[in-house]
Amino acid sequence: MLVLGMAAPTIPILHRRAMLTRYSLAALGSLATGAFAEELMRTPPQTEGPFYPDKLPLDTDNDLIVVNDGASPALGEITWLSGRILDSRGEPIRNALVEIWQVDNNGAYLHSRTGNRDKRDANFQGFGRFLTGSTGEYLFRTIKPVPYPGRTPHIHYAVKMKGRDKFTTQCYIQGHPQNARDGVLRGIRDPKARASVEVPFVPVPKSRIGELAARFDIVMGFTPEAG
Repeated sequence: MLVLGMAAPTIPILHRRAMLTRYSLAALGSLATGAFAEELMRTPPQTEGPFYPDKLPLDTDNDLIVVNDGASPALGEITWLSGRILDSRGEPIRNALVEIWQVDNNGAYLHSRTGNRDKRDANFQGFGRFLTGSTGEYLFRTIKPVPYPGRTPHIHYAVKMKGRDKFTTQCYIQGHPQNARDGVLRGIRDPKARASVEVPFVPVPKSRIGELAARFDIVMGFTPEAG
């Protein structure tokens, strides 16, 4: 059984996936502060970047820490990453496919042209997917992002919905010292919009393995009436 605060490297994959699906998103949401502003602001779009996986892994579920039924978990600070996909009025969006991808703890992407490829952590999935339900919630178990040459730590997002163009953005660690020097993040000129993609990564209370939680709500720029 996958339980918050315990590692699960030897759990059969079907059981592990089922537990991830049933995990309490509401409980995780209460662990991270600043998740929802009084006034909704559209999440600023950002570049997809050059390292969306050029070959998707066989395992594309929402647990990036364990690949298939591997016995060894990925290296890094385990993070429960959650949030909601919302329209411009704050209403949840159902059946939105949320994808994330990021470098492993050594700074390598799941891509044939990634830097540091020879040191890539084979136990890190590097990419995951989650389909939102009626509450618009998503959940991933991943690692806290790390910097690599030229970039502050970040996690890439793509949101795909039927009949709409793919939306891409990035999520950053609130208060990280490299944020001020990151050209992609600084490209968001509006300070409030820039702050909306920087979220706190906070310790999970009573976690025996030092897990973190982060919450990133994505506000899309449309209302149901608009499309």
